[in-house]
Amino acid sequence: SIRHISSLDAILDLQRFQRFYSHSFICYSTRPPQKFLEQPHSFDNTLVTMLFRSLGLAAVATLAVEAISLDDSCSDDVPIPSVPVASGSPPSGSPPSGSLPAASFPSVSLPSASSPSGSAPSVPVPVSAPRYVMYFDQYHTAGIPDKSITTGITHVITAFANSSLFASEPAGEYKPFKPLNEIRALFNNGTKVCMAIGGWGDTDGFSHGASTNASRNKFAKNVVDTAVKLGYDCVDVDWEYPAGNGADYKQIPNANKTQEINTFPLLLSAIKTQLKHHKMELSVTAPGLKRDMIAFTKKQTPKINAAVDHFTVMTYDLMNRRDNITSHHTDVKGSLEAIDTYIALGVEPAKINLGFALYAKWFTTAAGYNCTQGIGCPTELLEAADGTDTGKSGAVTFETANFQAAPTNLTTSTDSSCGAGTFYKCPTGNCCSQYGFCGATEAHCGNGCQSDYGICNGTSTTASFKTAIANGKTDEVRGGQWYWDPAGPFFWTWDTPALVTRKFNDIVKARGVGGVAVWSLGEDSYDFSLLKAIQAGVKAWPKKQ
Repeated sequence: SIRHISSLDAILDLQRFQRFYSHSFICYSTRPPQKFLEQPHSFDNTLVTMLFRSLGLAAVATLAVEAISLDDSCSDDVPIPSVPVASGSPPSGSPPSGSLPAASFPSVSLPSASSPSGSAPSVPVPVSAPRYVMYFDQYHTAGIPDKSITTGITHVITAFANSSLFASEPAGEYKPFKPLNEIRALFNNGTKVCMAIGGWGDTDGFSHGASTNASRNKFAKNVVDTAVKLGYDCVDVDWEYPAGNGADYKQIPNANKTQEINTFPLLLSAIKTQLKHHKMELSVTAPGLKRDMIAFTKKQTPKINAAVDHFTVMTYDLMNRRDNITSHHTDVKGSLEAIDTYIALGVEPAKINLGFALYAKWFTTAAGYNCTQGIGCPTELLEAADGTDTGKSGAVTFETANFQAAPTNLTTSTDSSCGAGTFYKCPTGNCCSQYGFCGATEAHCGNGCQSDYGICNGTSTTASFKTAIANGKTDEVRGGQWYWDPAGPFFWTWDTPALVTRKFNDIVKARGVGGVAVWSLGEDSYDFSLLKAIQAGVKAWPKKQ
């Protein structure tokens, strides 16, 4: 909802106003009401600043002064972030009947939209019950933690159903990788099990499904019919990404997908309308990098927010193969910047899930470059001109198999599977790729190949990963763990339990975020240290009284 403040009297009532519209954009206008359709009227900047600062809204004062040069259209005015209230806020919409009560607020400092990593609010917004969302994917089904670790998880999202299944008539057949009754048995009673659609590389079905009103209704009906038939409690839309920058961005340019900026929220709304009949939830998974937030515009994001029950931000993979300078893939500062961006665009903090990754990422640094500082080093070419992976970057999970020596009783693979977590090596003359498949191409034999399970022409990451974990360094400024291995040369980046705790303090509590989401369940089996830290953070979540 949007409310317009255009007089000094209204500004003085800002705190009481914000009490009832805690998730609204407050647009500051520099024209008094009687002059609204006449020439702009400028208030004295010092007076404006003093007024807002007297209310304890220093950041608002700054934004208000910046807004003076803007016109009166709320779409062009500066959005003022919500002011956290110690006692919680009622739902936005119609305020309680009667006059607005006087409200007393703590003095807080909010980040501006231009400086998302600014000082955090001192008082978080308590939530009645935090969401703890866990992805469970078909490629990591071993080493699943017991209920002492999974206690507290509220949603389990099985990944993935292909989007094209739901864009056809009749719908295609989706079979979960594990029966839902077996999945439910891994968690406490009451844990919701959700069907995720999409994932990296899956855009075609979404694009077709979103294109027209008829296709949206068909897609939505197919999704919900499938979810209901299989016994799911909720649906997660993981379109990577609407309006472009997906895996196919070189084959289908972003310029050919601009219509998806408008059709994406319409598709979500169509799915939610169908889900309401069954009292089922809808969530969306959104990119963590600003360059990929093409569809998340100032105009469309509030529509997306209105259509979903919760909103997972992938605050990981913040460095990927499209980069050529080293940076953290899931640091505190980068994660905070992503969360603040979505809040400024209109996503309610209480709907946001902060993303966590249970894996480390590695990138090959430029030959001859001494990357002792970790951040800001040039890399080799990580993505080819056609958008494909050059094999010079990758990821390693925190599964037990990646910390152990290869078994001594390996047998030759008959189905091309190989690598950590298996008992298979590749046939003579073949390499085991970082993804666990035998072959003789550069993709199999280049950097990242698993030398214990086949030959390697490039540098194996097997030993380098263990070296990195044992000797990692903490970037205290940005809040990221890293290591540079000159033998690769590989730059490694990952999260630690201490940094997880810091994220709960600096992001979850400071911004009043409503949940966390983790990728993925079977990737922390070595010691479950990250999952334990996340569980502890959820247990310590500020609750409404």
